[in-house]
Amino acid sequence: MAGDGGRPDADSGLLRRTPVQQRSAERLQRILDACARLLDEGGYERLSTRAVAARAGVPIGSVYRFFADKRAMADALAHRNLDEFLARTAARLAAPGTASGWRSAVGVLVDEYTAMKRTAPGFALLDFGVPGETNHDLAERLPALLAGRITADPADPRLRRALTVAVEAADAALRLAFRADPDGDPQIVAETKTLLLAYLATVLD
Repeated sequence: MAGDGGRPDADSGLLRRTPVQQRSAERLQRILDACARLLDEGGYERLSTRAVAARAGVPIGSVYRFFADKRAMADALAHRNLDEFLARTAARLAAPGTASGWRSAVGVLVDEYTAMKRTAPGFALLDFGVPGETNHDLAERLPALLAGRITADPADPRLRRALTVAVEAADAALRLAFRADPDGDPQIVAETKTLLLAYLATVLD
């Protein structure tokens, strides 16, 4: 699950200027939407701030108001992807009829990741950014997502370590699934869930 830095809505580290007014925030989102679509169309090498400005329908200066270069823009998109992934997963877990317990949460996490990989603009290429860095970010945020579904102390170093290993293992396995099939090989996706359940049971049961 491949940017470094903080999320645009929570950390100004990636942004030259944090939007304050709604109009400015909406412009930032249009820029990131355009970045995602252009990544799908031409990949990272062909991405440029000028092309993003044109696609978003904003002056080039508006892009540079927020981002120093295309790398910073892609990083911000990657962290927005992570926030969206966690929000979608939380909504699924809170939906009526969703099974309780951490095992069902593992299935939802994998399902939401594969769904975004198939449908979210720019996600197939970028997902969460630079491998390792944002994987650690995801692992650090999982205890809050799983609150009420696990009995382990969220601050327990063993739990933190296990979640980091699980995220890294899922990253590798799901990359394999999408190399084998553009839509994600269903058998490898299923094996990924089996792997995660067996490993996490050693810590969470």
